[in-house]
Amino acid sequence: MKRTFVITGATDGIGAAVARALFTRGDHVVALGTNPRKGEALAGEAERAPGSLEFVRADLSLVSANRRVVDEILDANPAIDGLVLCARFFRTYRRETAEGFEDNFALFYLSRLLFSYGLRPALEKTERPVIVNVAGPGHDTPVAWDDLQSTRRYDGVNAMFMTGRLDDLLGVTFAERHGDGPVRYVLFHPGTTSTGFVGEFDPQTAMYIEQQKALAKPATAVVAPIVRLLDNPPAEPLTAFNLYSQMSVHNGLFSPKDAARLAALTDELLARVEG
Repeated sequence: MKRTFVITGATDGIGAAVARALFTRGDHVVALGTNPRKGEALAGEAERAPGSLEFVRADLSLVSANRRVVDEILDANPAIDGLVLCARFFRTYRRETAEGFEDNFALFYLSRLLFSYGLRPALEKTERPVIVNVAGPGHDTPVAWDDLQSTRRYDGVNAMFMTGRLDDLLGVTFAERHGDGPVRYVLFHPGTTSTGFVGEFDPQTAMYIEQQKALAKPATAVVAPIVRLLDNPPAEPLTAFNLYSQMSVHNGLFSPKDAARLAALTDELLARVEG
């Protein structure tokens, strides 16, 4: 039976590899990305496969765009089996979106929150729905509660890791709020992987990225553990995995108190954005 999956960051790296695996076996994929050329190429591949793919071009660093696209996806897909969150864009230098949010915070955290909660009604209409947030859980970078958007002494790597911590706390809150429902929330760490490495890099960082590409495993190596989670979601409301190995979510990095604090701050910020 054909199932429906939504993937953000679906035109590069892990997102694209998972999309190919799903439409190749006969599923329908809603693929979100910013590059129309890559999106159209992926859709072309799907035309020769048993499944199908719809490419949606969207800048998910904008809260208003996330809200609009979520509504459009719900209109077209009343029932969704799984959501895979992969969208991320590294920046050596700090950038704010047109809505005034730091780019990592907007794309790597707010977008994933808006999709997680926004698509929940459609996910709850399927038998074993799951959200897989590919965010690298369990990193011990401290959360700068007085500077969540890295306004002081911005460092791209630290901003990315700290935003990943926010995704961990997003999972905690989602499970607390909706754990009695059917949707399972999985935080997934792919390990060092040769993804699309999309971003804006200074020369030193660009050189490091090229070294990482040479050492990292291909994105296709991450497909099997993600598809496994999509096909057989864990029983617990919240879990975390490093590839196939389950990680504990019962420690200070997944503090319910911190998660509640973040949720309250996030609600205040989102309330300021129209659309």
